[in-house]
Amino acid sequence: MKDQKWEGIISELKAGIHAPSHPFKFSTLATLGLGNLPRLRTVRIRDFDPQNMRLTFFTDSRSKKILHIKENNKVSLLFYHPEKLLQLRLEGLAVREKDEQVLQGLWDSIKGPGQLDYRTTSAPGTEIQSPDKIEYMKERSFFSAVYILPFKIELVQLSRPHHIRIRFSKREGDWKSDYLVP
Repeated sequence: MKDQKWEGIISELKAGIHAPSHPFKFSTLATLGLGNLPRLRTVRIRDFDPQNMRLTFFTDSRSKKILHIKENNKVSLLFYHPEKLLQLRLEGLAVREKDEQVLQGLWDSIKGPGQLDYRTTSAPGTEIQSPDKIEYMKERSFFSAVYILPFKIELVQLSRPHHIRIRFSKREGDWKSDYLVP
């Protein structure tokens, strides 16, 4: 059962990248902000590497989430599939991509108006008079990619007669699993 559930996790995360309407395309990212206040926001998962379970999202380098990650790079991601009643919670380390060639390749993968999200003259969260007043630059200097490298994944599958909860922990370079009371 555990191996089947592990393969199911990989399958769902892959589907979140490739299937346009899959609920795992988006995840809730949790960081700790100033004063150890948890901060939650939705991020779009752009890539998933099943070999090392690495997930990638893009963000503006001036965003609060980047500041929080600099202060404490331990983060959580929460996924939920409402039709399958499946929840995944990942805990891991967030790492920013620094290689300019890699960043250029990722930047080039963003199609159409999506690049505008990283070209605003003001930082995310800056107060403005109206959405029509946002100004954009031509360069891409605020584009950033962040990798999440999980060290723990919890699956909760709501079902009858029994809900299933499994914790997968990376220990000694391999993933080990334990059933938990849901």
